[in-house]
Amino acid sequence: MRQVLQVVELIGDVLDRQAIGCYLHGSGVRGGLRPASDLDLLVVAERGLDTRQRRTLLGGLLTLSGFSGGARPIELTVVVQSEVRPWRFPPTGDFLYGEWLREEFEAGALPQPEPMPDLALLVTMVLAGDHPLAGPPPAQLLDPVPHADLVRASVASIPELLAELDHDTRNVVLTLARIWTTLATGEIRSKDAAADWALRRLPPEHRSVPAHARTLYLQSRYAEEAWPDVVRARVGPDVARMLAEIDRLSGGRGR
Repeated sequence: MRQVLQVVELIGDVLDRQAIGCYLHGSGVRGGLRPASDLDLLVVAERGLDTRQRRTLLGGLLTLSGFSGGARPIELTVVVQSEVRPWRFPPTGDFLYGEWLREEFEAGALPQPEPMPDLALLVTMVLAGDHPLAGPPPAQLLDPVPHADLVRASVASIPELLAELDHDTRNVVLTLARIWTTLATGEIRSKDAAADWALRRLPPEHRSVPAHARTLYLQSRYAEEAWPDVVRARVGPDVARMLAEIDRLSGGRGR
């Protein structure tokens, strides 16, 4: 895909030999891009970015990432190898770009190093996907993540997810299905595959919301999210049922 090649070229121009590996993960590797899928990339670097590099990389991503003209939103994470090898939790990420942060970046904010529990999930997906865009196979640069840390990273995101439930319902519901799946199986599946897994285990009265979220994900683009009133009314109960399963598997750490 042209957009991926443009991002890899941007990374090479900005980081040069400082970038020792660049990996595609997410839907682009785990079964195919859906209409609402981001392009997910992880970059492993020898050292942290300086301010000039942060500005240049951010400016390029603001141009390349988006929702129009055939472009997809880009989620790009840069991690310094010494922060994740040897593995420890929580890891620190050096740079994070995502479209949900665009307003902050356009107002002048720069991505900065910060603790990123989600790196446990990203590293696991990168290792499983084994899809280098530049550099060696990811297993040469990254250590596997213990299941206990996958659990910790998964449940750490739940309060933030629930705060977004009313206006990002599709993504929140599918992410909760994926968290449930990951805790139960140790495998991080695509959002639609996680929804399939959850739907097979939910009682019939709790299936309408994850089923509709799955349909939206497979058939609709980014901002298109139509919820019939009868299904919207089930969001609270259906989400509560998934949270109960997550709590059971995480020893009550789900909320």
